[in-house]
Amino acid sequence: MELGTSFSASGVNKKMFLSNPITQKSNVLPNSWLNQLNFSFPARKICSCRGIAKGSTISSLKTQEKVTGMSSNHSQDLELSSLTALCPLDGRYWGKVKELAPFMSEYGLIRVRILVEIKWLIKMSQIPQIVEVPSFSEEAQTFLHDLIDGFSMNDALEVKKIERVTNHDVKAVEYFLKQKCQSHPEISKVLEFFHFACTSEDINNLAHALMLKGALNTVILPVMDELIKAICDMATTHSSVPMLSRTHGQPASPTTLGKEMAIFAYRLSRERKEISQIEMLGKFAGAVGNYNAHVAAYPEINWPEIAEEFVLSLGLEFNPYVPQIETHDYMAKLFHSIVQFNNILVDFDRDVWGYISLGYFKQTTKAGEIGSSTMPHKVNPIDFENSEGNLGVANGDLSHLSTKLPISRWQRDLTDSTVLRNMGVGLGHSLLAYRSALQGIQKLQVNEAALMEDLDKTWEVLAEPIQTVMRRYGVPEPYEKLKELTRGRAVNKESIREFIQKLDIPADAKTSLLKLTPHTYVGAAAELAKNVNEAIFLLSSPYLLK
Repeated sequence: MELGTSFSASGVNKKMFLSNPITQKSNVLPNSWLNQLNFSFPARKICSCRGIAKGSTISSLKTQEKVTGMSSNHSQDLELSSLTALCPLDGRYWGKVKELAPFMSEYGLIRVRILVEIKWLIKMSQIPQIVEVPSFSEEAQTFLHDLIDGFSMNDALEVKKIERVTNHDVKAVEYFLKQKCQSHPEISKVLEFFHFACTSEDINNLAHALMLKGALNTVILPVMDELIKAICDMATTHSSVPMLSRTHGQPASPTTLGKEMAIFAYRLSRERKEISQIEMLGKFAGAVGNYNAHVAAYPEINWPEIAEEFVLSLGLEFNPYVPQIETHDYMAKLFHSIVQFNNILVDFDRDVWGYISLGYFKQTTKAGEIGSSTMPHKVNPIDFENSEGNLGVANGDLSHLSTKLPISRWQRDLTDSTVLRNMGVGLGHSLLAYRSALQGIQKLQVNEAALMEDLDKTWEVLAEPIQTVMRRYGVPEPYEKLKELTRGRAVNKESIREFIQKLDIPADAKTSLLKLTPHTYVGAAAELAKNVNEAIFLLSSPYLLK
């Protein structure tokens, strides 16, 4: 049995099911740009590190799992399952990340390779100078589009079967298409124009760009938006709740809980906008980027113009100057931007973890859940810890991608190929982290009593406004006088008020200072928190990758 996902017309993550990989096909994904390209995926594994023993397929924990044997040296011959998967994204965490599988899996890669190869054949039929590939009839075009729309797990397994002979994954796609089309009276005459003048990277770079675009627009960016909204809601809901600040871990000028949340919402929103503005590039210039084979076969055709038209038709931007590979600079920028988004979220996770430790937040409990195996009272901030941990794993993978991919020896080496198969690892752990943080936010309850108690104990924070007002009215050595009063000494309401009463400043200024408390000395924090939605709205377009 194979874990799979079906997608209804109303949303991506709607119905999860167990499907037989030989017979089950998926419904069409709802995302508009995918529908335009006739994308349709059943879910497949995300991690490249997930091995398959003796050609077996994955079993669900909901089905009977088998150990097929154990030798005398204790090595196990196991069926692949959520218990035996090497990568936790495909095992323990599968239910939280499987929406990525239609895009970032081996199946997803084969699927978009099929799409690119077929679209290129159709494009050539529209070029008048290529008389050997006449314009396809409506019936022939429907036949070709049906190969895309109806691509099934069975088809993908057939491609993998061919690959076992060719030992070349892209050539296996070409041979698969020739087999599928050899019985069609019209297309069978032009079978050798499948993969015409292409190097494998012409197909792969476009496939990888489409995979990334689909995963980000359909899964990652919407969850980022959900996370930003959740933090925005925290900011506005608690905009006026005063809170003691801590700089260097020590009491500092008060703020509001909402304003501190607004900082993270705004930072994440800015980085999310950066991600959405990155152009996804594609090349289609042959073996070394010069259209050598193209020009040799049809010198009268403007091949750079044709290549640009083709890449743009897939919803990608065109990169005209390349060696054999698309140079991956946009990928480096994209992955680095996701790393930065993740770094900001790590900062959020750690701050919230700290506020929970201080008692500023309580966490709602769920019946049956256990916080500690030995300390029954514990309610641990595990969601924020899980988020932080997975962000670290994600950033390790994405950082390697962003530094390695732009580097390739001479016109190309193969190091990018194996690395690109791990895109789903970084995105998967990021997605898992975002959802863990969201789950943690939903459990938070503000403990205003603890916040008030800390403020009541730190009247020394009023030294700042007092010495600032003293400066305004020319009182000599204001900083030094407040330092003598407060540093290393116990300060309370009475001692602060006594100090203010002795100041030689105008009566109205003295009255204002006497009214000030640690709870009210928050400056414009409340207004900043209340206005965060408006500030983020100004950053919020465009929503999707170009």
